[in-house]
Amino acid sequence: MTTTSPRVSQVDLAQTEDYIRKVRARVGTVVVGQDIVVERLLIALFSGGHLLLQGVPGLAKTLLVSALSKSIDLGFSRVQFTIDLLPSDILGSEVLDQRTNDFRVRKGPIFTNLLLADEINRAAPKVQGALLEAMQERKVTIGPETFRLPAPFLVIATQNPVEQAGTFELPEAQLDRFMLVHRLDYPSPDEEREVLRRNASLGIQKQDKGAIVQTEFDVLEKQPVGSVDQVVAAMESVNSIHVSDTFVDHVVEVVHRTRSHPDVELGCSPRAGISLIKASRARALMHGRSYVIPEDLYSLAEDALLHRMRLKYGAVAEGKTGRQVLDEILRAMGGEISA
Repeated sequence: MTTTSPRVSQVDLAQTEDYIRKVRARVGTVVVGQDIVVERLLIALFSGGHLLLQGVPGLAKTLLVSALSKSIDLGFSRVQFTIDLLPSDILGSEVLDQRTNDFRVRKGPIFTNLLLADEINRAAPKVQGALLEAMQERKVTIGPETFRLPAPFLVIATQNPVEQAGTFELPEAQLDRFMLVHRLDYPSPDEEREVLRRNASLGIQKQDKGAIVQTEFDVLEKQPVGSVDQVVAAMESVNSIHVSDTFVDHVVEVVHRTRSHPDVELGCSPRAGISLIKASRARALMHGRSYVIPEDLYSLAEDALLHRMRLKYGAVAEGKTGRQVLDEILRAMGGEISA
């Protein structure tokens, strides 16, 4: 079985490592901690997948994505999802030019490299469906014309897992479109102290005849640490990471175990295995390896598999969680979910 392009050279590996290190350092100038989230963002970008971030408000999700886009010189758009949002507000529409009496296309914010879909579960299913279709096909039809989305193209969606009023939960078929779903935690006490110290030192910025209090967004450096060509080089390197037959067997086994576990009503689809291998390749590259290892699988299993599993009603009534069931599956294979 051949699952590699020519092996990534040590020179290319070292250059990509240096590039990733610079990106992480730049993001770290405005975002405290959240190293795992930054890693997941880069994994999604380098492997061509989409990412859903679950976390309560105030955990710097928007700041993270904005800092990443400026660090790697990519276009960035943010859409705040609300109940009255229409598909055309995201994709674009035809507008009548009254001077020529002809219709012309006005492209929406989806025509960018990094699209932050903030609180995606607050939009109606029709809007969610329009976005997810564009994510899958990477093209948009407006009127009679079809337009390809820019490359690279990455959707980073967020949702609050606690607040349910006025939301439309993403169904399993749509959740399956996201390569990874990462759950953000609160910062540690030390990290939170650093956040408060940095915020207290931001000061004010004089503007016109007055002044405004600066935020972390105001101190983001505009100069990127690398070019889009380096992003492309990293994506090529990911596709050169070696995946052994044994690793593929492990992925197939864990996916099948989610389907046969007695507490699971809906197990993972084949897309879960594809996502797990792609993400493992990107993680291996970010850790300076030209091959994947079981640690990659166990580290990414929760993000790649958990949102594709649905427990039976009886298991939920007994107080079991999807994370507990997945951890049980991985322990039976000799591993566990990475902390």
